[in-house]
Amino acid sequence: MGAELDIEQQQQMMEGSYSQTTQIDPKRARFPYSVVWSPLPVISWFIPCIGHIGICREDGVILDFAGPNFVCVDHFTFGAATRYFQVPKEKCCIPLGQSAYNGVEHNTEGENRGDLRTWDDALRKSTQEFQHRSYNLFTCNCHSFVVNNLNRLDFLSGGWNVVNLAIFILFNGRWVSKASMLRSILPFVVVFFLGVIFGGFTFLKFWFFFTSILIGWFLLGTYCFKNLIQL
Repeated sequence: MGAELDIEQQQQMMEGSYSQTTQIDPKRARFPYSVVWSPLPVISWFIPCIGHIGICREDGVILDFAGPNFVCVDHFTFGAATRYFQVPKEKCCIPLGQSAYNGVEHNTEGENRGDLRTWDDALRKSTQEFQHRSYNLFTCNCHSFVVNNLNRLDFLSGGWNVVNLAIFILFNGRWVSKASMLRSILPFVVVFFLGVIFGGFTFLKFWFFFTSILIGWFLLGTYCFKNLIQL
């Protein structure tokens, strides 16, 4: 009886510890087990669904691919995160070892995953890989880094790319605050309004052309030329 109580108490302590370590704290820029997003200068003013993205360690520290051979740690490159999505523990598999979430053993085959025992192990492997990659907005960018992490973690069975990740965050990301929502959307509203007022149909043609070219590039690079965009 005493042993059973001890096991229950340990489980409660583990659950309580997990609850504390997964608390979101925007003031300290801590988003444990999360994907975070912020708007990009100029590009997000015209296409508000496109932005900068990063992924967070177990302690909530943000990692983002910010330049050639450089993964930024605890300093989100384009300002504070405005949206986030906290990955549900039951939808993420840490193969071959003890899960960082609940101590459950997983046995998923894959030679590149053999030494992954926690969430941070997966992020560490992706960080080491991208520290030896060149940065390119069109072929290897911040989305590539986060995609690499999510596929390594086997979140929702993997299969992530830069397009479905952007769509996923667009529809599932939560705003950090009302102020962050305004910071993300207001520049687009102002630019679009002024563009229509002063540029009229010429501005609309430019906006449609710019949006089509940029989004079309990633669609073609993802689904038609699969080696074009690195993951």
